[in-house]
Amino acid sequence: MESPSFTLNQKMIIAILALLQFTVILDFIVISPLGDILMKKLDMTTANFGFTVSAYAFSAGISGLLAAGFADKFDRKKLLLFFYTGFIIGTVFCALSTNYTMLLFARIFTGLFGGVIGSVSLAIVTDLFVIHQRGRVMGVIQMAYGASQILGVPLGLYCANHWGWHSSFLMIAVLGVLILLAIITQMPAITKHLELQSDKSPFLHLWHTLSNKNYQIGFAAIALLSVGGFMMQPFGSVFLVNNIHISQEDLPMVFFLTGLSVLFIMPIVGKLSDKVNKFKLFTAGSILSVIMIIIYTNLGPIPLWQVVVLTMIMFMGIMSRMVPATTLNTAIPEMKDRGAYMSITSSMQQIAGGIAAVSAGFIVHQETKSSPLENYDILGYVISVLTLFTVFLIWRVSQLAKRRENAAKEIEI
Repeated sequence: MESPSFTLNQKMIIAILALLQFTVILDFIVISPLGDILMKKLDMTTANFGFTVSAYAFSAGISGLLAAGFADKFDRKKLLLFFYTGFIIGTVFCALSTNYTMLLFARIFTGLFGGVIGSVSLAIVTDLFVIHQRGRVMGVIQMAYGASQILGVPLGLYCANHWGWHSSFLMIAVLGVLILLAIITQMPAITKHLELQSDKSPFLHLWHTLSNKNYQIGFAAIALLSVGGFMMQPFGSVFLVNNIHISQEDLPMVFFLTGLSVLFIMPIVGKLSDKVNKFKLFTAGSILSVIMIIIYTNLGPIPLWQVVVLTMIMFMGIMSRMVPATTLNTAIPEMKDRGAYMSITSSMQQIAGGIAAVSAGFIVHQETKSSPLENYDILGYVISVLTLFTVFLIWRVSQLAKRRENAAKEIEI
């Protein structure tokens, strides 16, 4: 089937959502490259740092569940503005933190707002774009991850190396304010879903969505999909600096080139996702991911260029899973449940990720602040097994998506 082209208004929405995701993703992933600096400056153990990462995830998951019942009761634009404003305030609090406890609570506050933004954005995409456009839309939005690696992380590290780690969060907050103004002035109200509401109580609506057996498969699949990233990324910079002996000054280059590979692969994966079998594409990405994760987590000191090449290939595999999986998942909920479904999905993803980050903090170990990170290879094996199990769950999601699409075609006929 030929994929429909985008209108000018749709292109504007895609650009806004991509920029929005850029700041939200950057706020989360910048913690990882700052990990070695934060652990030394704020005197944190690996377990402390795991809790700092997971604090955002747990609070995001809880707020997502609380917001799920209300997600389909309001104009999606207004919801986006409310949560994005809170996210910016939380990021400023992170910048003002002076010790581990303050940073921990600031991450909790930021997660309460930031964790809902992704689900609202996905609901907007599902409302405004048909299924045969969503692969390309998700490809562009997922490019925010690559862009944050290319532009945001290196810039954040540069700021941290020259003006202290606090400046990295201030940079994100300033950019967030500019994007907030773009949402206010350029995004239209999104209220079509309000015409289809039947449940009077937000909590009844939440229960209706949670208890749907088909929806539960999607929740489990997307939640497990996030576990690998939450386990591996928080200690990425610690591993690079202390095990592979990459200097703090060279870290921006590693993240820049990794992001460049993601930025290159995302549009290709997005187009493929609209043209070929999404499950097969996901499976291919999963196999590549497992191979590269096992190789990467067993590395010792090697030249910088080899680290860059291996990291680029690994992230190509990881990100090649995200677009087809997310696109398939958007086909499962009915329009009247989309906001709640996406919010619960995001919550399950964040909570599972929080558990993963805490678990990783206890699996890996570091004797001193400059000694090699231990048990990172074991972490790689655990992630690989979970990745293969995710393939089965996404297969179940793909079967549900086919059924929904066939049922929609029969109604049209």
